[in-house]
Amino acid sequence: MPEWMLWFTKFENSKVVALLLFFILFCGILLYIYTGKKRGQRLESYKYIPLQDDDSDRHAGNGEVNKDE
Repeated sequence: MPEWMLWFTKFENSKVVALLLFFILFCGILLYIYTGKKRGQRLESYKYIPLQDDDSDRHAGNGEVNKDE
């Protein structure tokens, strides 16, 4: 096994690599979310989804609502 791969097997070295990997990933996600005006508007519209009524499910059948539901 090459010596540079053995460097990763040491616990004190692998913690640093994992920290850097997750930090870079976190920064990439933040850049993706906060760049682009259209994406920002779309993501802002998603915050109202839980508050919207979904009348289509209640009226999809024959108009009757079961008491068990």
